Amino acid sequence: MRDMDMAIKIAKQVSENGGRTFLVGGCVRDEILGKETKDIDIEVHNIEIEKLIEILNSLGEVKKIGASFGVFNLKGYDIDIAMPRKEKSSGRGHRDFEIYVDPFIGYKEAAKRRDFTMNALMKDILTGEVIDSFGGIDDLKNKTIRHVNDESFCEDPLRVFRAAQFASRFDFKIDQKTIDLSSKMDLSALAFERVFEELKKALLKSDKPSVFFESLRDMNQLSTWFKEVEDLIGVNQPKEHHPEGDVFNHTMLVLNQAAKLRKDAKDPLAFMLAAMCHDFGKAVTTKIDENGKVTSYKHELESVKITEAFLDRLNKVNLKKEVLNLVELHMRPNQMYNVAKKKSMMRLWDKCICPEDLILLARADSLGRDKIKDYDEIEKILRASLKDYKNLMKKPQVTGKDLISLGLKPGEEFSKYIQFGHKLHLSGVPKEQVLRHISADIDKKQSL
Repeated sequence: MRDMDMAIKIAKQVSENGGRTFLVGGCVRDEILGKETKDIDIEVHNIEIEKLIEILNSLGEVKKIGASFGVFNLKGYDIDIAMPRKEKSSGRGHRDFEIYVDPFIGYKEAAKRRDFTMNALMKDILTGEVIDSFGGIDDLKNKTIRHVNDESFCEDPLRVFRAAQFASRFDFKIDQKTIDLSSKMDLSALAFERVFEELKKALLKSDKPSVFFESLRDMNQLSTWFKEVEDLIGVNQPKEHHPEGDVFNHTMLVLNQAAKLRKDAKDPLAFMLAAMCHDFGKAVTTKIDENGKVTSYKHELESVKITEAFLDRLNKVNLKKEVLNLVELHMRPNQMYNVAKKKSMMRLWDKCICPEDLILLARADSLGRDKIKDYDEIEKILRASLKDYKNLMKKPQVTGKDLISLGLKPGEEFSKYIQFGHKLHLSGVPKEQVLRHISADIDKKQSL
């Protein structure tokens, strides 16, 4: 509300100087869709750039985040303040644009540089008038994503991913002409940060992240940045366990199930990435024998290798450890919940970085098979086991101080005894008994 109040103050002073101020982009779109938005982007028309700077200086401390191409901010406010401009591509990179500021370019010409018709809407802050130069309101009503202009659309290849993530977030269809145009665009020069941001929005803001990948598949644009996902298309699975079809279909169902659970995840982004990557290894491990039996032995280990390379390409090292851990262990809960001994379950939880998210991933994996419809009882057993593990971890364990009291000095043997003590602890052996084992072993070695 504070940001909008400031936007109104700017609009009033702009109006007094003969100009008009519009809300533009996502905030207009989201208002029409009845969705909450935190972003306020305004565009100021029909006054010179020097006059706008003078107005902004009278209202606060101006941050010239892009003064050379007419973009400003006020310190303490989350408002992007821009002037109408033209952009012309001068290369393949996302910074390779020549930008011309023209406050008197006209509303339609200014909106022409937007990516999609639903993002080309302009709403006068003071009067509420909506200027819809390209049929964006009708496209919102029809749940259609349609590009504004052939030439300007192709100048920024990121728009292919934006189309896919908007389709995913809003459950919209992409217009066939936009699909056809997108299929011809070269995405290889995009920066990984920009691609990852669109993926992140699809994974964290969409009820059906599958639509993001299905849209890219329809545009024949999976291969450049998501070859690992594309490689899952047509990879067979045992029909008795996976009636949903190939590994791609299974992964899409798992993603959609995971989206229902991500609010409960400790790390929603790592959780969703693990759901996306968990079966990457099936693309290289799946075999069909002479009897038609389909197997993917040790696919989880290959999935770890492929996922690591994928994350490295996106430079997401900070996410790697937890994602790889979830991918490696994703099958274990469902394999072990009703057959494993208690100590085996304790070892599983101990190996897992985030056991709560592993349980959620196991649930999504099961419900993404079109086979198991009720997972509540399985999850109840898993969570009870995890509770036992946490209670076990509260009990006293052998520490370095204990080993020093037995006469040991820190070193290689020291670390081995700590690990040995922890292993016995996971089996439920009390600390006193563990210390007796260690002490006896020390005495035995010293007597040799």
